Amino acid sequence: MKKKKKIILDLLTLICIATIIFSSYKIIKWYIDSKQTTKILKDFKEPEIVKDDENTVIIEQEEIEESNPYWDYIKMDLINVDFTELKKTNSDVVGWIKINGTNINYPFVQTKDNDFYLNHSFTKERNSAGWVFLDYRNNINNLNKNTILYAHNRLDKIMFGTLESILTNGWLNNTNNYIIKLSTESENTLWQIFSVYNIKETSDYLKIDFESDEKYNSFLNKIKDRSEYNFNTSLNSNDKILTLSTCHKNDERTVVHAKLIKIQQK
Repeated sequence: MKKKKKIILDLLTLICIATIIFSSYKIIKWYIDSKQTTKILKDFKEPEIVKDDENTVIIEQEEIEESNPYWDYIKMDLINVDFTELKKTNSDVVGWIKINGTNINYPFVQTKDNDFYLNHSFTKERNSAGWVFLDYRNNINNLNKNTILYAHNRLDKIMFGTLESILTNGWLNNTNNYIIKLSTESENTLWQIFSVYNIKETSDYLKIDFESDEKYNSFLNKIKDRSEYNFNTSLNSNDKILTLSTCHKNDERTVVHAKLIKIQQK
């Protein structure tokens, strides 16, 4: 009996040691990946700020009250990025995203699936931090009804690690934050946020095209009604939207939706 107890205790001890070693490895690997990603980010140049010009188009809207901050949003500057050097590092790069009041100010990539950049960095090296990537189904040069970007929610606040702060830390108190700026090789765009929420894991907000205006309007109403804050933004079937998606908890997602309000062709 004593021998049997000793064997059991020895096994439990080995299991504990193995668990500690594995956990330590994961923590060290997470830290190394974080440092490597931060180093990559430091090598990027800030996007150029550009004014409206003869190539800028304001997306036609339904009647909007004069007091609505939309009229301030459409006057905002755009960002412009020259992708020449970025493409030398990674030919998958297709755009740049910037959101005021967050750390999100990165190039984003696209490849043939939605798996590779979950665990590879901008330099295509294996890295648990992953990278910001465009849904493989989307066409960045001919926008679908719903353009979708993904990235990890990181404790070190890189990638989409500050996306959930939209619902906390006073982010909502500044209406100038309610704008997402994109730059691609063909155009610079401005998007007005209209919905943000946490939700149990689902794919119902990840549809990119729709069979009819009625189905698209139904989709827009559904994701707008989910918002945990009323952005006082109107939507219709002519709108094109941008969706950002990241993990919130193990079985939840933080989701942000914005609609296109200004385009500047390059």
